[in-house]
Amino acid sequence: MRNVSVRCILICVVLSKLSCVKSDLELGFYDKSCPTAEKMIFDYVKQHVPNAPSLAAALLRMHFHDCFVRGCDGSVLINSTRKHQAEKSALPNQSLRGFDFLDKVKSLVEAECPGVVSCADIIALVARDSVVAIGGPYWNVPTGRRDGLISRSSEASKELPAPTFDFTALRSSFSSKGLNLKDLVVLSGAHTIGVSHCQSFSNRLYNFTGKGDEDPSLDSFYAADLRKNKCKTPKDKTTIVEMDPGSFRTFDLGYYKHLLQRRGLFRSDAALATDAATKSAIIQLVNSPLEVFFKEFGLSMEKMGRIEVKTGSAGEIRKNCAVINV
Repeated sequence: MRNVSVRCILICVVLSKLSCVKSDLELGFYDKSCPTAEKMIFDYVKQHVPNAPSLAAALLRMHFHDCFVRGCDGSVLINSTRKHQAEKSALPNQSLRGFDFLDKVKSLVEAECPGVVSCADIIALVARDSVVAIGGPYWNVPTGRRDGLISRSSEASKELPAPTFDFTALRSSFSSKGLNLKDLVVLSGAHTIGVSHCQSFSNRLYNFTGKGDEDPSLDSFYAADLRKNKCKTPKDKTTIVEMDPGSFRTFDLGYYKHLLQRRGLFRSDAALATDAATKSAIIQLVNSPLEVFFKEFGLSMEKMGRIEVKTGSAGEIRKNCAVINV
């Protein structure tokens, strides 16, 4: 009996470790309850995102920020109130955009099927469809997520990986969500269509160790170009810089090539090349057909989309994505 008890305890420990990435999601969850939902969402995205391709990166980032705080439950969309600061108010989320776009999608779906399709599923579907609309990879999006009832600014500040993270912090952050080093490398590839404000990395240009110095891990010619043509002062908070210069509107391998040239914009980007395993994964991607990256990115996105999802009777289906139902 003692051995059986020990075995049961060990099984429980293993299962608890796997609990971050889980789900009772399924492909075609709305086939009966709202059969036109996914096509309606895809058609709207296909109509509008190609006219504003930078939205793809914004909507993909929104999905990531949602899943890393309380799981993929739409909590990033909830508005703050006078008495409560929601995730939107956290510093890492103050540069998020695309809320109006998601609200429009939600209103279209609500008009067709009131109270059926969750905001959490809409984020996941719109993120995928936006990437596809600009020529990026397609991946499966199982649905059935429910919307969360809690959104805290403090949790977003704590849970979201920062652009200043070193490799150890990145690994810990992703591991806490059930994501491995391969997922870390592949999901970071989303930066191929990303942009950033200077304030997210200007310390690498002007004051890396607090002595007015430059980050030695950053290519010096690239750093000089950024200071001359982009982030001309350490306090620049408005200038936008492409994370994959030359092809930031194209979902390709350019981001990884820049990393190998020591031209990753964030410290967290550069950190991927400081570990033997992740650097090897980057080199393998760069030396493989683009289709390999697309496939791996899709698999990791589907995995990320399952983080701590709420299903069944948990949470709710919000009528307005910005407000918890009364």
